[in-house]
Amino acid sequence: QVHLVESGGGLVQAGGSLRLSCVASGDIFSIDDIAWYRQAPGKQRELITSITNRGNTYYTDDVKGRFTVSRDDAKKTVYLQMNRLKPEDTAVYYCREEIRHSPKYQYEYWGQGTQVTVSS
Repeated sequence: QVHLVESGGGLVQAGGSLRLSCVASGDIFSIDDIAWYRQAPGKQRELITSITNRGNTYYTDDVKGRFTVSRDDAKKTVYLQMNRLKPEDTAVYYCREEIRHSPKYQYEYWGQGTQVTVSS
């Protein structure tokens, strides 16, 4: 079994910064692609950024230039540094990881989410 635990959310004023973390634990052989999603009230969950196991990154236009994703595989941790936050960034943020328990099989896991609220 694998658990993903996110932390770092909270309330911040517009223009401020937060750093989210997502730590994986359990039966892990390796971690492939990792992504951060967010879900604002009344909206669908949306992908905002991802990072491959080679460190290649992707960002949506909404967050490009403001958010930075990084990973520390030794710590089984992925980070999301969020700068110049805007009220429209308010959402629950989730990490999703593709994890292998053995070389052959890969499974998808989600964290429980962490709330980010940006006040104007």
